[in-house]
Amino acid sequence: MLKIEPSKSARFYAVLCGLLTTANIHAANFDCLIEPAQAVEVGSPTGGLLEKVNVKRGERVSKGQIVASLESKAETAAADLAKFKSGALGPTEAAKNKIEFAQRKFVRRKEMATEHLGSMQESDDAEAELQLARSELLVAQESRQQASFEYQQQVSLLNLRMIRSPFDGIVVDQLLYPGEIVEPSGVKKAILKLAQLDPLRVRVILPMSAFGRPKPGMTVDVVPELPIGGKYKAVVKTTDKLVDAASGTFAVFLEMPNKQLDVPSGVKCRATFGVWD
Repeated sequence: MLKIEPSKSARFYAVLCGLLTTANIHAANFDCLIEPAQAVEVGSPTGGLLEKVNVKRGERVSKGQIVASLESKAETAAADLAKFKSGALGPTEAAKNKIEFAQRKFVRRKEMATEHLGSMQESDDAEAELQLARSELLVAQESRQQASFEYQQQVSLLNLRMIRSPFDGIVVDQLLYPGEIVEPSGVKKAILKLAQLDPLRVRVILPMSAFGRPKPGMTVDVVPELPIGGKYKAVVKTTDKLVDAASGTFAVFLEMPNKQLDVPSGVKCRATFGVWD
């Protein structure tokens, strides 16, 4: 019978546990949880009456798609007015015609003054009228440019009342309905809850002894629990740099493609890493 001295007993069991842990690490089969890549509550930066929600719970949405809109008749009218002003050519054309007339008048008065058929005062007055007409053209051009900037501003304000999806995903829940008031700084600030399910994020909890072994880009086999089943490939993206002292574990996050959305989020799974480097 093998006898172990008490002083060596602790070291023996430490080595034994280390061997068992190493064996488990080489097996590299760990519990995991499949999560959405991101889940957000989408709202509006401005308050107002919710006029329309274009999607329903469970529907797929695309990045940039308008999923809801606030009542915006006043903002639309202001944008239309600014657009009309930015395209108005009347003041500019009037100033150009005035310059043409003042130019001819100035030339005539200057020739008459040179031939002593008119006074220098009349020539100076005609030149002043020409300069004034040129200034009026500049004012008209600046006013049109300012109207163009005002139109862009009004369009931006109008777009703030159109709520768009920040990514490709699905509608998880609808929190407000048409007719309700959206309050960005109040309780009712979110309209829809969206989740990105392609790719999925897989959270794997590893023992502290495996710290530093998972490398970014490493391929991992992920098997969702039944009845989903199947085997899917995932890639290591990030690793926690802090270890939880209470449990002696840390988290590794994988990215798993899910183009057909055939794997739901919130499902438990098993992740197999293969042999460590």
